[in-house]
Amino acid sequence: MAKVNLLPADTYIVKNCTVLDNENRNILFKLYQPIIGSISITLYLTLWSDLDTSQIMSTEYTHHSLMTNTRLKLTDILEAREKLEAIGLLKTYIKKGSINNYIYELYSPLEPKEFLENPILATALQNNVGKREYNKIIKFFTIPKINIDGYENISATFSETFDVSTDLFISDNISGIRKVNQVDIIVNEKVDLNSIMENIPNELLNKKSVTKEIKSLIHKLAFIYNLNEEELTELIRNSINEKHVIDKNALRKHCSNYYTFEHKGMAPSLIYKNQPEYLRQKVSDNTKRSKMIYTYETMSPYDFLSGRNKGIKPSKNDLNLLETLLIDYELTPGVVNVLIDYVLKINNNKLTKNFILTIASQWKRSNIKTVVDAMEICKKENKNKQIKTTAKTIKKEEKPEWYGKDLEEDTASEEEIAKLEAMLRK
Repeated sequence: MAKVNLLPADTYIVKNCTVLDNENRNILFKLYQPIIGSISITLYLTLWSDLDTSQIMSTEYTHHSLMTNTRLKLTDILEAREKLEAIGLLKTYIKKGSINNYIYELYSPLEPKEFLENPILATALQNNVGKREYNKIIKFFTIPKINIDGYENISATFSETFDVSTDLFISDNISGIRKVNQVDIIVNEKVDLNSIMENIPNELLNKKSVTKEIKSLIHKLAFIYNLNEEELTELIRNSINEKHVIDKNALRKHCSNYYTFEHKGMAPSLIYKNQPEYLRQKVSDNTKRSKMIYTYETMSPYDFLSGRNKGIKPSKNDLNLLETLLIDYELTPGVVNVLIDYVLKINNNKLTKNFILTIASQWKRSNIKTVVDAMEICKKENKNKQIKTTAKTIKKEEKPEWYGKDLEEDTASEEEIAKLEAMLRK
């Protein structure tokens, strides 16, 4: 579905689709906040506080009041909302009109055990807080063990305490009663599970034992560890137990061990795969500049760099550099693409880390969020000769094709458009 511009005058109501209590706050702060950030948690708690005393449905508010109460910009609210939606804490519905009306449905966070058994969430949490703090979090939610040797269980049973009346009336009108409702995170299915199952003999695996839960786990593992079908097939085969079913814990462990071995102990990270919709520019013409902006905005940094490498997978050093730009420097994917393209063109097709990080620091201080802003600052820096390099290997500056040119009126040739579209398809 196409994204809709969020305006301060747009209204919203909050619907409580679950049962919220104080224990949820502990889970939100300790498990979710390290992944989605404090702004997203603030938004969730603010929507929670908007509920009336019945804790079911709020009155109608405007997003201007939400901006006032949270002291957040509308773009920050939108980004925080998308993170809540992606991680399963919120669902958003819209009724379009002269003033758009939104419904925000709140859902409970996962229980600690479910959260830590989810490979995407557990990996992201450990990656963001570190192993030592991760172990402290696990300890916080662990039930303490008490030695009950020598003790006798004298708890009363229900039948010993209560009698059942024959005049008992039981209502069957309970379908609308609130309960704890949770939303599982959804990832795109990057592997063909049917193809994987065909490559595993029936004598080894009972195919009927592969439940929806296991299928969901496999897709999550493929996503977080970037596994292909061949790798997954082997990892699943090694995780089948003597009962011919997939051992979920063994599969998690094998996938984690395989990834850390391949990446020298590094844990995977969760980042935007490409430029967020609300930071994109609407492309309405066929100029070369518009085509370049579209390319920067719709490709992930991994795919963009692969395209610049003529389809060759980026090296581990290059991947580490991309991760640093996206996570440590908090640059958006489209901005990273502009930065990578710029450095490759002025640095003889070399990605010199110190040089790139120097520019990244400047862009972060300048709060560069959009592709257009990144292109403009590059053009300005090039024009004023203010870029100071820290890499001795840079011998000359070669201007990228979109610097110093009036590309607004420069319509792309069919050959140029074909090259860009071929890169996007790849």
